[in-house]
Amino acid sequence: MSAPRIIFAGTPVFALASLQALVEAGHTIVAVYTQPDRPAGRGRRLTSSPVKRYAEERGIEVLQPHTMKDAAVRAELEALRPDVMIVAAYGLLLPQAVLDVPTHGCLNVHASLLPRWRGAAPIQAAILAGDERTGISLMQMTAGLDCGAVFSAQELEIGSEESAGELHDRLAVLGGELLVRDLQAILDGDIVPVDQNDALSTYAAKIQKRDAELDWSMSAEELYRHIRAYNPVPGAFFFANGDVRVKVWEASVVADINAKAGTFTQYDSDGIVVACGAGGLSLTSLQVPGKRRAAVQEFVTQIELR
Repeated sequence: MSAPRIIFAGTPVFALASLQALVEAGHTIVAVYTQPDRPAGRGRRLTSSPVKRYAEERGIEVLQPHTMKDAAVRAELEALRPDVMIVAAYGLLLPQAVLDVPTHGCLNVHASLLPRWRGAAPIQAAILAGDERTGISLMQMTAGLDCGAVFSAQELEIGSEESAGELHDRLAVLGGELLVRDLQAILDGDIVPVDQNDALSTYAAKIQKRDAELDWSMSAEELYRHIRAYNPVPGAFFFANGDVRVKVWEASVVADINAKAGTFTQYDSDGIVVACGAGGLSLTSLQVPGKRRAAVQEFVTQIELR
């Protein structure tokens, strides 16, 4: 077929990697859909998404509807005559009427090995569960949640100390590479999609800030995965001295700790160790509100938590 007319729908940095890969590979991006500008930062100024900024820099038309359910939005999409819509972390629900517009439907770049970790937070879920591997799936979008047939997938190993932020960045790049590698074959019908086994599906719910609070009754291994999974957003934390919110950026597991869960077994310039339900955690990088992130040696000279 001739060069496909591609519509791209995405919002955050994860999506940007796929859009960049398509542009750099020479694909024609007819228009970009991204979420409306949102207030951000201390000044709460309206801020454009990374995808919008990139598209505008390259003269690509940007569309920012608040919903994709309006008939006018569907008509606008039809007028663009897309061969395919590629979706990566867009953030808006696409109704069936929209999914039916592109000639070849809508293709989703999803950050897990489907059917494992359908939903909004697959990267964090994989780390929390202690998965050793994850990856990218290219999926035919349907009205259901991440349950469409999978065209192709590429897996990678999760590092034993890797944070969600680090894994996110690697998966974002992998998503762009897989998309560029397989897109034309998908459009040409050379790759036959495989239905997912719903019985094997797991769900990665949207993360709430409260999810990141550390529960010292859990094992040190579980809490270590929490710290990695919620780094950088929203950031794992605990409360000390009643109301001091302490964010934990980095930690390591200490095996031979036998004390009441939540007890500081060490608090000095050599380290901060907290007893857990099993084992303990050595907290190596922390932050309190109004202060910058600090290594433990600096932190203990400024803040007394015991």
